[in-house]
Amino acid sequence: MANLSTTFKQSHPDLVLGLPVHLLDDYPGWLTSQIEANIGVHVVTLNAEMTMQAGQDAALAKVISQAELVVPDGSGIVFYFWLQGRRVKRCPGIELSELLLTQAGAAPWTLFFYGGGPGVVEQAAQVWHDRVPGLTIVGTRCGYLSPEENLELRQTLKDLQPQIILVGLGVPRQEFWIAEHRSLCPHAIWIGVGGSFDIWAGVKSRAPLWLRNNHLEWVYRLYKEPWRWRRMLSLPRFAWRSVVHRITQKPSVGH
Repeated sequence: MANLSTTFKQSHPDLVLGLPVHLLDDYPGWLTSQIEANIGVHVVTLNAEMTMQAGQDAALAKVISQAELVVPDGSGIVFYFWLQGRRVKRCPGIELSELLLTQAGAAPWTLFFYGGGPGVVEQAAQVWHDRVPGLTIVGTRCGYLSPEENLELRQTLKDLQPQIILVGLGVPRQEFWIAEHRSLCPHAIWIGVGGSFDIWAGVKSRAPLWLRNNHLEWVYRLYKEPWRWRRMLSLPRFAWRSVVHRITQKPSVGH
């Protein structure tokens, strides 16, 4: 993996079915350095499902490719690199966000939470206020806003200029939303966090640790949300494409 001083303009990311993945030893440390340098970053947490979506959606693929940091969120991404003979550690977006939130209490950095259902994001913010003394969450908005409320949100972000903005709108909506609106706060760290607000608020739960450690979190998710089965079909398709890619092409490693 690359070290903390990695600059993505000077080195090529590794590729997973044509999409970039940046492999670093210390993602929170690198993001901290960007915050301290006042450099804006769009963080994409890439998994197999998003990879397959991007294969069918050129606009999503472009957003991912233009992000300053793409982390290996899903077990499928780890599997892809394993086929290439490389051991890569997962970096789940929820855990990366939690590390930054924990650090933010002492930094101190300002944060904004956007997404989730009515009342959920406020509860998530309260949980973090209780968990991390000194945490500065300057604002929250749920993910269901009228056009007028969206305009108000844009102005609020421009006025507040939070340093870390967590966006939980689901894939790919959150990725498109960040790409469209990041110019409002050009020096911020923007992270798409999916359903993290639901988990922090206690509305949903993560898989037990032993499932996560064995790359089976998707099984728990399917058990809790069986309606996701159609979306889960992307996982075997991703695995098959990864195997075919390994057999027919040389490993895509950017150095």
